[in-house]
Amino acid sequence: MKVKKTALIVCQNGKEYWVTQKKFWTLVRDGVVIQTGNYPLTGNFRGRDDQLLIMIQHTILNQATPNHTSEVLSARRISRIKK
Repeated sequence: MKVKKTALIVCQNGKEYWVTQKKFWTLVRDGVVIQTGNYPLTGNFRGRDDQLLIMIQHTILNQATPNHTSEVLSARRISRIKK
């Protein structure tokens, strides 16, 4: 089943990323993204924290919160083992 990416995140440099709503709300709760609109669900990265953001396999992570990185890396390890 294909996942619908219906939430738009805009970076400071103008790049746009589409993510799932669940991921969007997780980023909002963690304070990485500020919601700016509802239809479509849109948000902007916070100004100073954008330097701490990295992308691994089209997943945007904040290095200031180590849980993000550890969860994604563990998920990648699990997916590699299954292959």
